[in-house]
Amino acid sequence: MTTSPDPTASAVRPRPDNHIIVVFGITGDLARRKILPGLFHLAVAGLLPDRYRIIGCGRPSSRMSDEEFRSYAYDAVKEFASDIPTYKEWAEFSSRLTFAIEPNDGVQGLAAVMAEAEAAIGGVVRRLFHLAIPPDAMRDVIRLLGTMGLNENARIICEKPFGVDLDSAKKLNSEIEEYFDESQVFRIDHFLGKESIDNILALRFANELFEPMWRRNHVRYVQIDVPETLSIEGRGQFYEGTGAFRDMVVNHLFQVLGILAMEQPTSLTAKPLRNEINKVFESLRILDPVTVLRGQYEGYLDEPGVAADSTTETFIALRAWVDNSRWMGVPFYLRTGKCLAESRQVITIALREPVMEIFPNQKTGQHPDTNKLTIDFKDPGSIHAYFLAKEPGPEMSLGQAKMSFFYRDSFQESNNLEAYERLLLEVMLGNQALFTRSDGIERLWEVSAPLLEQPSPIETYAKGSWGPESVANVVKPDRWTLPE
Repeated sequence: MTTSPDPTASAVRPRPDNHIIVVFGITGDLARRKILPGLFHLAVAGLLPDRYRIIGCGRPSSRMSDEEFRSYAYDAVKEFASDIPTYKEWAEFSSRLTFAIEPNDGVQGLAAVMAEAEAAIGGVVRRLFHLAIPPDAMRDVIRLLGTMGLNENARIICEKPFGVDLDSAKKLNSEIEEYFDESQVFRIDHFLGKESIDNILALRFANELFEPMWRRNHVRYVQIDVPETLSIEGRGQFYEGTGAFRDMVVNHLFQVLGILAMEQPTSLTAKPLRNEINKVFESLRILDPVTVLRGQYEGYLDEPGVAADSTTETFIALRAWVDNSRWMGVPFYLRTGKCLAESRQVITIALREPVMEIFPNQKTGQHPDTNKLTIDFKDPGSIHAYFLAKEPGPEMSLGQAKMSFFYRDSFQESNNLEAYERLLLEVMLGNQALFTRSDGIERLWEVSAPLLEQPSPIETYAKGSWGPESVANVVKPDRWTLPE
């Protein structure tokens, strides 16, 4: 791997305490694509603890020897890491890998493997449990950790979705609270680990140019648009119990909305930052199913694991409202779905038109793509300001202009951390700033309850399109930024 450690990293932040990192669901897609490559990159960058062990935990049916697990991990890192690991890098990292059976199975049982790893590290060892498993399995694992006494000096990472509705979220949080303090719990959403999402905070609160206009007096509407070209990729059984709304809106798009709409916190530490985000969630208007468009791509019913009469949505578009003094009356348009025309992650902040039209050739609505700010938050990310400028010539004719900032062109990328890598590091350091609180997630399920109880009808759409034909109605009289 060609990435070099950042020579200033140790001066910027402390190294994490010595750790045992236990990954439940180690044979799953998330562990293979993100967690194992992410941990490897952190190790190569010199950001893991001085002494650590990584334990892949699976069910008896997925039993592997340590060598088989290391081979499995190597294949994952080779396929999904940015560079192929060198022999020296891999030898050092793989020596820290061990496989365990959950819950307990002799010498290869989780408790025994953890005890052996802690003894090898020596001294005080912090425990990190990454629950890369479905919500219905999470409660059993949490109970297991608590009853076995493995919750001491520990932190847990809970993967989305955090429940499937308000009732299940409350039960899951109640189960967690029985064995873990809230300070030990990290509900992970990789969107919040993106550099480009953090840059929204910098854009607003470090620049007096933008903060004054970030309110209803100047903003006409806000769009958060996350189309995907991918299908459900053989995950029919999982997707049937989830759908686009639970999978993307509750966990990703609402979180981005919270960052966009929040008031300035007193600092960027966990408590004040999460307090301001939760105030946005409390101000969210309860969703009206009539205003929500649910779609399903043609051919979804033929996917393995999908019911023949399924009404699960693979597309969602909706209009949300934040009923507070800053945003009252400003619609927030959210759209996401599978098998769409492009894979993008774009925020659009559309500004109101000037009150007076003093330019002789200017007409209202003549330039619909100006007076807006767009933030492409698909890393590495970019920001674009669209405005009107005078065209060359003797007459005062206006034309569309654009100013752009590209993260890739402006800052060194060689030592950037991907979202998952950054969040894993934040957990080991104990920083909860970029993780969702229990009351926040319960509020989002409360906002979503009417739609989940009485979902709007399903409309089909062609693969490679921008969704159902009626998608334009969601934003009328406005229009979607994408396609540009």
